[in-house]
Amino acid sequence: MVFPVLPLYESTGKPLLSVVGQALYRFNGSNTDAIVQISKYTPNLNVFVELAVNEISDAIVEQLLSLYNNGVCSVLATPEQGSVILEKIPNARITYKASENKQYQSIAYVLGSSLPQTIDEKITAFVYVEDTLSLEELQKLVKSGYIPIIKSDLLTNEYEDVKGQYPLVDFIIPKIVTDRADGLYTTLVVDSSNQSLGLVYSSVTSISESIRTGTGVYQSRKHGLWYKGKTSGATQKLISFDLDCDSDCLKAIVEQSGSGFCHLSTNSCFGNFTGLKALEATLFQRKTDAPEGSYTKRLFDDESLLNAKIKEEAEELADAKTKEEIAWEAADLFYFALARCAKYNVTLADIEKNLDMKALKVSRRKGDAKPKFIEKKQSTEKSEINERHIGPDDKIYLNRINAATASKEEVEACLERPIQKSADIMSLVTPIVENVKANGDKALLELTAKFDRVQLDSPVLFAPYKPDMMQISEKLKKAIDVSFENIRIFHEAQNQKDILTVETSPGVYCSRFARPIEKVGCYIPGGTAVLPSTSLMLSVPALVAGCKEIIFASPPGKDGKLTPEVVYVAHKVGAKCIVMAGGAQAVAAMAYGTESVPKCDKIMGPGNQFVTAAKMLVSNDSNALCAIDMPAGPSEVLVIADKHADPDFVASDLLSQAEHGIDSQVILLAVDMTDAEVDSIDEAVHRQALALPRVDIVRKCIAHSTTIVVKTLDEAFEMSNKYAPEHLILQIENAEEWVPKVDNAGSVFVGALSPESCGDYSSGTNHTLPTYGYARMYSGVNTATFQKFITSQVVTREGLKNIGPAVMDLAEVEGLDGHRNAVRVRMDKLGMLPEGY
Repeated sequence: MVFPVLPLYESTGKPLLSVVGQALYRFNGSNTDAIVQISKYTPNLNVFVELAVNEISDAIVEQLLSLYNNGVCSVLATPEQGSVILEKIPNARITYKASENKQYQSIAYVLGSSLPQTIDEKITAFVYVEDTLSLEELQKLVKSGYIPIIKSDLLTNEYEDVKGQYPLVDFIIPKIVTDRADGLYTTLVVDSSNQSLGLVYSSVTSISESIRTGTGVYQSRKHGLWYKGKTSGATQKLISFDLDCDSDCLKAIVEQSGSGFCHLSTNSCFGNFTGLKALEATLFQRKTDAPEGSYTKRLFDDESLLNAKIKEEAEELADAKTKEEIAWEAADLFYFALARCAKYNVTLADIEKNLDMKALKVSRRKGDAKPKFIEKKQSTEKSEINERHIGPDDKIYLNRINAATASKEEVEACLERPIQKSADIMSLVTPIVENVKANGDKALLELTAKFDRVQLDSPVLFAPYKPDMMQISEKLKKAIDVSFENIRIFHEAQNQKDILTVETSPGVYCSRFARPIEKVGCYIPGGTAVLPSTSLMLSVPALVAGCKEIIFASPPGKDGKLTPEVVYVAHKVGAKCIVMAGGAQAVAAMAYGTESVPKCDKIMGPGNQFVTAAKMLVSNDSNALCAIDMPAGPSEVLVIADKHADPDFVASDLLSQAEHGIDSQVILLAVDMTDAEVDSIDEAVHRQALALPRVDIVRKCIAHSTTIVVKTLDEAFEMSNKYAPEHLILQIENAEEWVPKVDNAGSVFVGALSPESCGDYSSGTNHTLPTYGYARMYSGVNTATFQKFITSQVVTREGLKNIGPAVMDLAEVEGLDGHRNAVRVRMDKLGMLPEGY
């Protein structure tokens, strides 16, 4: 319930009686902007306007709409005026001026008319009064439920020397009721955001003093008048008074300063604020007095970083799917948004004022997104070629086209990968990498808390690893041991231990020998599936190559623990430590090193688009001096199958890749198959998919995957080489005879009994492979990935005689006389310098 008086201001200046929380201005058609300024920028003020025009034109209605859209809560109009504006303005936002009792939601009576004796408490009833009315008559109106409308110059904040004016306190006192023996009024003190600060008591005198001074003044039951903060310095500025629905509780709305409301120096008598209020307080405190190394202070000082983080968090919120993820990302966005607000002295109260104003709008924009965001969405939709929605009850099957009847463009579209928004992703990754680079362990722990939802004491787990960290079943341990040994054998066979020496000319001996890269980082992703097999595929070749330090990086679970299988592999290969982090922050930590994380010379391992972007970023930074294995994208498989292939085998290979993630891609090239034969594969896909725990992921992956029917095997291999798949599976007759046709692929699985799963785990080949078409120019991880190759040469007297003239001639052509001279001096001293040199 509002303060029971509505001051009428003859001019559109700042309301001097703002303590009542409402003001009335006359709208004459020429003062729209002035009223808007008051409505928008005066906190905790409800603005009313009285329609004071002779004729209501379309222009006047448009100005009224502008007033409503900028926070004016109601217009006082005659019933005749109301009928004209009602077409565009809701009835609930009109206060009707009437001389008789009518059923209006909000009504303003003219004094002298027949006023109802009782008023429905759900109706707001104003009454225009003149200065001839006595204070006792006014108070009688207030007690009856009316809110007097009185010219502002007839009202005063004073209560003793009133000079013929009406004291504001005399309007609220008749409304307050109390059942206390001492006659004091229960008073709830709140801040401008309606956050409770404490419960106190008021008296007629304390209320009068509070209104007069514009400060928080209350009635102590022991010490009399209590001027809040007079001795402690925690003063209050009074914004307004309000009443509850039963008028038995007064609410004082204040701006609190100092250490807080409570004598215990807490924000309120109910303890300190939490949530947004606590965050706001911290941000404003950091702005004036930030501790050393404060990230918030860094945001205040670096506008571009702050803006980038807001955009980053907005995108992450838009991408979040679960309730927990949305809440987490929204909290991050609020933090950075409020940091920007605090930087420019914008408070929560200012934001809430704008929210309230938006709620009062009567004109609504269409609400479409800005063109640049629409364009982004359209480009994404365009990249998702042939994608369709597969509902939970729909059949799961691949899209299908026939290369013989489809256009070249349609076939190529089916082989397009989903577009990676590289620039957008890099703009999100760069601040993360820079943060870790600048702040080390501190940033790593903060980012792990943010992205992995876990608070850690240390970002690194060092060897030796405790047995309870790698507790796995004997069955699983045996499986890892078998895989370990097969991977070791195959990669050991690749290890070039012998020095390659070639005599290129008589007396000229050129050699090449391998040396291990000293410190290597093995990134083992978490994501939608735990991948301990990746730890084997990366660390066993590193072990074989002879790397001195092997560093693992893998995100912890929400319990703060690592996957025990990964710890077991780390123990088995002698890894120095495990960085307990994932994503771009883990890559950055290994690339640059931190207080705890050793700097690595090269980083290997698959990951999502953020990991790939971070790897590309650090590899291009000369300050990092860190190489990477290869770029990577979503996992993929291409199966070439002929009519002799078992549909269940084909379906199982497609699904084993589809379960990796919704952005994975599976392609089936069906060679000379009939519709019925392809249908049998689709049926097997649907049947087997429903039995998989990750069927929801499979459903989304299959939606943008395709079967392409081709006529011949030659056509299929030509298409496959152009696509350059990560995994190529040959389910065709005499499959081994067709392997020479393969030019571009990460790894090939030959024959019906060679599923991709075997290469992923235990056959011995490596499953860290080039994706996204990079198989055209990159190899998968192998022993040489963890080595560098050094060349050497020995030139004898005979050799110098044979190649010396050629060296001098080429150096002379290039204008490098020092190079030429290095050979000439030697040949001259040996008496071998040819004539003319």
